[in-house]
Amino acid sequence: MARFATVMLLSLLIAAGAEAATITNTDPAPVVVIVTEGGNRVEVVVDAGASETLCAAGCFMTTPDGDRIGLGGGETIEIVKGSVIIK
Repeated sequence: MARFATVMLLSLLIAAGAEAATITNTDPAPVVVIVTEGGNRVEVVVDAGASETLCAAGCFMTTPDGDRIGLGGGETIEIVKGSVIIK
């Protein structure tokens, strides 16, 4: 029974990760976005040319120019010339 519970828990964790949003910074400089998820506010630095995964259970993301965007998970976000593009 414990083995079954472990397998179910791992399946849920993997499924949650699959629903996370991905942000990619195509600009030559790092950017900082603020992610508010479950009442917790975290600054996420996305280095130039790098990608980060965030918002596994939905969140709000504040962009470098101050826009606040609601994310449900699964979105692909790109920073291009300082602008945020959501796909």
